[in-house]
Amino acid sequence: MKVAVVGATGMVGQVMLKVLEERNFPVTELLAVATEKSVGKEIQFKGKAIKVISMADAVSQKPQIAMFSAGGNTSLEWAPRFAEAGTTVIDNSSAWRMHADMKLIVPEINADVLTRDDKIIANPNCSTIQMVMALNPLHKKYQIHRVVVSTYQSVSGTGKKAVEQLMNERKGISGEMAYKYQIDLNVLPQIDVFLESGYTKEEMKMLNETRKIMRAPNIRLTATTVRVPVKGGHSESVNVEFAKDFDLKEVRNILSSTPGVVLVDDIANSAYPMPLDAEGKDEVFVGRLRRDESQDNTLNMWIVADNLRKGAATNAVQIGEYLVAKGLV
Repeated sequence: MKVAVVGATGMVGQVMLKVLEERNFPVTELLAVATEKSVGKEIQFKGKAIKVISMADAVSQKPQIAMFSAGGNTSLEWAPRFAEAGTTVIDNSSAWRMHADMKLIVPEINADVLTRDDKIIANPNCSTIQMVMALNPLHKKYQIHRVVVSTYQSVSGTGKKAVEQLMNERKGISGEMAYKYQIDLNVLPQIDVFLESGYTKEEMKMLNETRKIMRAPNIRLTATTVRVPVKGGHSESVNVEFAKDFDLKEVRNILSSTPGVVLVDDIANSAYPMPLDAEGKDEVFVGRLRRDESQDNTLNMWIVADNLRKGAATNAVQIGEYLVAKGLV
């Protein structure tokens, strides 16, 4: 199993390498791939130093799987070239997510739609992944009508430069700015660019991707996505209106028995999900479950996950694991 990690020197690429190693993915040969400026650098994988190679070099070596985390433009240019060479691409950018012919996959929810013919597979947005992990089992039981979500997203979602900005500001050091404004001791109610509607691209991703992943085109969803001065881990406040009434005990049982979801909901002991506790973990953590007393059939919940792992790298590796297990690569 020859596997390429495209964007191997980046923040998500580094986590992909770590997750591949941790989960004992059946890699017999790893290709570390990046842009020309990184070619020749070395990365570590399973205790070995591996030299970074170019995109063209990687395509010529025809890996079975290529996991991309190198930005949308790179994916648009290079994913089709890998696919033409027979490689199955798992892409972490937004480039292919809403393409009509491409599958958008969270393995626990909709991996069953994958076939051997799917040569470019899209990995969803980090904030979408953790939300649908909690929503999907509840939708099956109670049928979701509407979702109102506000996110509290960490700076690692932007990348290394943003983490450096936060740390520099915390130390009182001047440096490069990933954001237009200070992020330390501040909150930025903008993630991605604004659209004519007044929503950001990130907010619309949550709507469109949720519908596609859950195969539920009629779910109504409105989002406000916010960047907070947290190094890693995204949090979400989610208000869900169902078609049917629910029992809170049953909701807890459903979530507790959902693979990949961990219920942390013990208010008597102030136990609830927090980004610090989710760091380095692959599960999605859910808590603060309570009825919305202003409206019938409506639930409030709090969802937290490590955005670099389940929100990106781990989900991509899980897609790869499914493909291997089903003999689709």
